[in-house]
Amino acid sequence: MNTTESNVPLNPPVEARPVARMLSDGAYRRIDREVSKFPLEGKGSAVMAALGIAQDEKGWLSIEVMADVASYLGLPDIAVQEVATFYNMYNVRPVGRHKITVCTNLPCALSGGALAGEYLKSKLGIDYRETTADGGFTLMEGECMGACGDAPVMLVDNKRMASWMSNEKIDALLAELSAKN
Repeated sequence: MNTTESNVPLNPPVEARPVARMLSDGAYRRIDREVSKFPLEGKGSAVMAALGIAQDEKGWLSIEVMADVASYLGLPDIAVQEVATFYNMYNVRPVGRHKITVCTNLPCALSGGALAGEYLKSKLGIDYRETTADGGFTLMEGECMGACGDAPVMLVDNKRMASWMSNEKIDALLAELSAKN
């Protein structure tokens, strides 16, 4: 283990790091339910579910929230950060109240995905990876969502797939989501 001249560890073990609890008791109970699905020594296998629970509660995953999840699961911070930054379903920066991800992978792009993305940019007045001034919407590009035959497709708030998105269906989706704000 690396140490400083005063013989204090530079990277203390996970269990030695004090981390403020960032989530509600209900969120930790939900994480415990996910953890119970794995063998005791595989507690870290619940990291993706735990990150989803944390994101649902906080809206995005700050470094502090990821550190809390890591501490709760007994994992190094970096292991949780690697998962959160690898998968695009996790928001590691603040996003709008609604995140719309447009599939722009080649088959979808050729089947209307690129046009749907341009229509959304025009309607919202933002580009990909931007959020509207009122904080209502964040627009993202996504890779294959596994629904090329339904193109153009969008993922709404990381949970709902929207298929065959014509301009009229996009208008209706935006109206529906705006009414929820």
